[in-house]
Amino acid sequence: MNKILTIPILSSPENALIEALDTLFSLNLKSFFLILLSTILIYVAVIMYTRIFGKRSFSKMSSFDFAMTVAVGSMIATTILSDSVSFLEGAIGLLFVYLFQLTAAFFRRYKWFRKIIDNQPTLIMDGKNILRDNMKAVRVTEGDLRSKLREANVVKLSEVKAVIFESTGDMVVLHKNNDDVIDDWLLKDVQR
Repeated sequence: MNKILTIPILSSPENALIEALDTLFSLNLKSFFLILLSTILIYVAVIMYTRIFGKRSFSKMSSFDFAMTVAVGSMIATTILSDSVSFLEGAIGLLFVYLFQLTAAFFRRYKWFRKIIDNQPTLIMDGKNILRDNMKAVRVTEGDLRSKLREANVVKLSEVKAVIFESTGDMVVLHKNNDDVIDDWLLKDVQR
């Protein structure tokens, strides 16, 4: 019969703590060199892949790019710290993630694909009018908006031409320097 869980009844709490600390702080020479070599090799692989596939691999552009960054970080950590994943397996996994990113970058040329993987920028202030329904849709509070306006050196709402919540999660404040109208091209993909 296979045991799934064994609870030592005779061991004292002090012994359990000592065993736990021993396990937590143990490191043999083989593990040390595996971690060291995996770290160096996976670091070189990430730099090489980023140079080949471009800077967008770590840019703050969309939810897809965020997922890419998380996947890369997870694969790096697993490759470095796991005995069950070799460097070659980690490097091949990273290669596939980068290739997937490259494929997504190619398909971003098509509007239907962008709609699937990218968030749409949203207008949250039109002039001095706060668009509360749009703020609610993108989960931005008035406190978030006030903070961004202060950061952009706005002292009166009448100074604001527009505030856009970008697909990256950033808020952009367009100042009203004169009566010029914002070019339509700048607001082409912005949800109003």
